[in-house]
Amino acid sequence: MQISVVGGGYVGLVSAVCLAELGHIVRLIEIDQKKVDLINHGIPPIFELGLEEILKKNIGSGLIALSGYEEMENADCIVICVGTPPDKEGAADLSYIKSAAQSIGKAVKDIDKYQVITVKSTVPPGTTETLVKPIVMQNSGRTNDTLGFCMNPEFLREGRAIDDFMHPDRIVIGGDCDEAVRIFRKIYENLNAPLLSCSLKAAEMIKYASNAFLATKISFSNEIGNLCKKMGIDVYDVMKGVGYDHRINPYFLNAGLGFGGSCFPKDVSALVKLAEKYGEKPVLLKSVLSINDKQPARIVSLLEERIGSLKSKHIAVLGLAFKDNTDDVRDSRAIPVIEKLLKKGANVVAYDPMANETMKKVFPCIKYCEKPGAALSGADACLVLTEWPQFSDLNDEFRLMKNRVIIEGRRILSADVTEGVCW
Repeated sequence: MQISVVGGGYVGLVSAVCLAELGHIVRLIEIDQKKVDLINHGIPPIFELGLEEILKKNIGSGLIALSGYEEMENADCIVICVGTPPDKEGAADLSYIKSAAQSIGKAVKDIDKYQVITVKSTVPPGTTETLVKPIVMQNSGRTNDTLGFCMNPEFLREGRAIDDFMHPDRIVIGGDCDEAVRIFRKIYENLNAPLLSCSLKAAEMIKYASNAFLATKISFSNEIGNLCKKMGIDVYDVMKGVGYDHRINPYFLNAGLGFGGSCFPKDVSALVKLAEKYGEKPVLLKSVLSINDKQPARIVSLLEERIGSLKSKHIAVLGLAFKDNTDDVRDSRAIPVIEKLLKKGANVVAYDPMANETMKKVFPCIKYCEKPGAALSGADACLVLTEWPQFSDLNDEFRLMKNRVIIEGRRILSADVTEGVCW
């Protein structure tokens, strides 16, 4: 199929390369010319496991990046993958969605063939039907018999996105008509996964509900973990036992610093705002966010209990990305931890296998090291904040510390004499 993907960010780029890998002809539209140039040279502007290999394989054959909305007359499907960041109130900012819809409408004006416009961005229920569709129709001057609209939420985990796209748990397609869904589902005909067809609003809500439920599991585990810490119980033993229940399963039950990244914080917040807009009081979801916001402070308080005042102390921070296998620091739990350390006068020395450069944009004044041993040398204490697998091999490096005080925000270390924020 001929597919145009609008937006060369995380979701758009991963989707574009995977669609090309499935054999489709893909045009990736990204207004940032620097990104376009990098992509066309086979260089992904973000780090994602396996992305560079699959990009190099398909660029110039089934995939090309463009900075304009040209050649849309050939597209069978146009997929919107632009960002929906939170606004000042925590609701979803739909300005990029509006802009993309306007540009698409103008680009498909006077085209005769039937085309399907699909939203893949995470948007509040009703957005595709009441915002995207009217804007595209108004700017294109076309009628319902030549344009169809779908909503196809993404369920990509950063660090594992390629595998998630190619081996999905499920495929959800909401549509405004049967013909649009029939055409769009052809995109995935070579994938083996359950396919759910539903309304546009239901597809939009499925994404929010999924992320909110996963975030709830994390905050629940952290609340249990905080209690277990005080009672001398290993919360990982507890949640392992809980996770064997097939009604619950073991995923997202690991207690620690909480959730971050580009999805959970903004999506739960947006769902709270959406509920309040309709007169509901989302008590549970607000608690999920509250527990998550408070969790980073607990590791700093625990550190003070162990070494006293943090003023002028050398604190090594291992792990800056919000999770392993990515360089993404958006809503990383390392950010509030480092903020609190700096406010208390600590000297922070940091290391991350991938995220040093991205975190420098947030904290340009702290010291970054190229190896964990350099960060640990002479340290009064160490905080491990990201579950990078290579951290499990660290042992001799901890002997370089002035004091062997090691506190984990994620359980990953195999070295002795460590403790966790809630175990």
